[in-house]
Amino acid sequence: MDIVRRNNVSVTGNPDGPTVVLAHGFGCDQNMWRLTVPALAEEYRVVLFDYVGSGRADPSAFSQERYATLEGYARDVVEVHEALDLRDAVFVGHSVSAMIGVTAAGMMPPERIRALVMVAPSPCYIDEDGYRGGFSAEDIDELLASLESNYLGWSSAMAPVIMGNPDRPELGDELTNSFCATDPDMARVFARTTFLSDSRDALKNVRVPTLVLDCTQDVIAPREVGAYVHRAIPGSTLITLDATGHCPHLSAAGATNAALTRFLAGLR
Repeated sequence: MDIVRRNNVSVTGNPDGPTVVLAHGFGCDQNMWRLTVPALAEEYRVVLFDYVGSGRADPSAFSQERYATLEGYARDVVEVHEALDLRDAVFVGHSVSAMIGVTAAGMMPPERIRALVMVAPSPCYIDEDGYRGGFSAEDIDELLASLESNYLGWSSAMAPVIMGNPDRPELGDELTNSFCATDPDMARVFARTTFLSDSRDALKNVRVPTLVLDCTQDVIAPREVGAYVHRAIPGSTLITLDATGHCPHLSAAGATNAALTRFLAGLR
């Protein structure tokens, strides 16, 4: 299969610059990075894509069995890197894509990914003794049950909460529209894969420079989660953005882009 077509891959920016791969989270697509691309395009080659089951990726390639685990989404990342023969790329993952990036990096030769940027990451969403993920097991069960019984209603109710910017309702509307544009059956699989995942053990295996960006207020990934990820990844850098919500690349694009470009400049 043509991976570039399958994953709706687009390449923009400076063709001679270092490569930055931007990966979207659950219920989103590559358009969510539209405020980040202009900050990178002059100096960097920017690669965007949609996971199968999201955005304008080829829906005929969707497999419930494959995408029932984060490894299935990580294989999308691996195959995009292989199709473009990407080397020394910086992988920027939002939300669950941060953990997908960790998984993908472990599946590829080290020359493929030279650094990771995790935007509002969470390796595990469920609270346990000594770990705060932000949700009880019952919370997650209720969330998934609501999503599976009425996906469009769930999207309309949850998207503004996830975006977390009541003074900018247009952002919540945008996320709602993005959720609602996703095939409900495929979204249910991605949601279950996301919210039931536990990638904590994989963090200790990260051996590349890593930037962790969390937000001052985030109902999906509270600050304790960002601190946990930072402690678990040797040598990582943690920056807490003065931002509300789970999508700082939209709600606080200036601060997000500034942190990202400083990190990238330090790699050169």
